[in-house]
Amino acid sequence: MQQSFLYTAIRCLGAFVLGVWLSGCTALSAPQSTGTSENPPQLPRPDMLLDIAGLGPCNDNPDRRVRLNSREPVTILVHGCFGSAGRFRVLSDVFAFHGEQSVCFSYDDRDSLMQSSRELADAIEALAAHMPSGKITVIGHSQGGLVARKALVNERDKPLQSDADVELLTVSAPLSGISAADQCANPWLRFGTLGLHDLACWMISGDKWYEITYASDFITNPGTLVPAVKRYLLLATDEEGTCRRSDLQGRCVEDDFVFSLAEQRHPQIERGLEAEKIVVPAGHVEIVGREGVIPRKLIGVLQERGFMRRTQPGRISQFDALLTRLYARLYTPLEGM
Repeated sequence: MQQSFLYTAIRCLGAFVLGVWLSGCTALSAPQSTGTSENPPQLPRPDMLLDIAGLGPCNDNPDRRVRLNSREPVTILVHGCFGSAGRFRVLSDVFAFHGEQSVCFSYDDRDSLMQSSRELADAIEALAAHMPSGKITVIGHSQGGLVARKALVNERDKPLQSDADVELLTVSAPLSGISAADQCANPWLRFGTLGLHDLACWMISGDKWYEITYASDFITNPGTLVPAVKRYLLLATDEEGTCRRSDLQGRCVEDDFVFSLAEQRHPQIERGLEAEKIVVPAGHVEIVGREGVIPRKLIGVLQERGFMRRTQPGRISQFDALLTRLYARLYTPLEGM
């Protein structure tokens, strides 16, 4: 009887968490950054070639060294789970069109978030050492927002020590934990299943399995940002009623709801003046763009809030052509169901 209970509990838990968690990580065919833009202004002439663990160009070039100008700002893009990585890094081409240099931070999304944030913190430290007068902007989407913010807090074994001017933007980040993983923090299930519960959660989410729950120290003690962070913008997405895919009759067959606004808010993080806050009505994948959907809302926020240069009036048509190419539809709608 005990074996039957354990088996049933693990099956139910696994089916529940896996189904909801993977809804935000489904890998759609993703446009890949080419590393170049159509008719871009000349990018700053690079004066350094850096080999920094975790940082690389936002394309599939096997040479992962980055070529940057030490006197110009750099944006670091931090992807979420595997399903959004390809779409998010296409933003590198959008920055390039405006003459701005960017790099991508890569990590294993099944690793501990503390480990991934430690790797990002080390990468930022190494980059900042080569840019004494430069500005570094860190933009993290979804789980990447958790990694990005934690990399820049004081409460670490080795907090960032740099005079660099750092700006942080988190997009659709579940700062209060992921509700779909709540059962992984249930003490009765953890005790009653003699460790099988923890194993099931680990198999689904990897080493981060407990960190993404509301009860983890990672979530309950978010920490305070290091002095190097001069600005933090928290962009939450209101994903209610959004749609990721429709059939030929226009009926939604896959929604774009992954995290609620409650999951994306955190009282300690929002207390005082640490973070500016903005809510954008957009789906979880829509905000960073996908096939056939240009992330105009995110680009608008980036430009309005000074994270990206505004498009010159005489180049708007060229910019629209670039966006159409980058986010061209790579799949057809589903047949009527």
